Amino acid sequence: MLFMKLLSEEGPNTELAFLLWWVLGFFFLMVVIGWLASRGQKPVEAVVHAKHKHDDNLEIIEGIGPKVATVLKAAGILSFDDLAHASPDKVNDLLKSAKLGMMDSAGWIEQAKLAAKGDVDGLKKMQDEMKGGRRA
Repeated sequence: MLFMKLLSEEGPNTELAFLLWWVLGFFFLMVVIGWLASRGQKPVEAVVHAKHKHDDNLEIIEGIGPKVATVLKAAGILSFDDLAHASPDKVNDLLKSAKLGMMDSAGWIEQAKLAAKGDVDGLKKMQDEMKGGRRA
């Protein structure tokens, strides 16, 4: 019936035009609010990478086992780059506080520098010359 009534009327049906304007206005308002809210926010990838630092398997380094890797990670040394930039004294102090003072970190830092650069061949060559993380 409604369909028949609409067909029988002459000219445009303007009874619901105000509703259309309300919907369009609301949509435009939501677009503007969304745009204003998103200005100044960092992209999601940047936020994720800033919060989650890349963890490397530190046990790849000759002389570092599961216990030492756990101690280093607890101290915030999570990657090869972190270990490469750590001072030997700091690492040795961490080991002493964990009652692992018999370890020597000097060779680890050299290896970590190669691993951080991605020099797999150089790392392998250095490790072939080492025993327990120390030059043989």
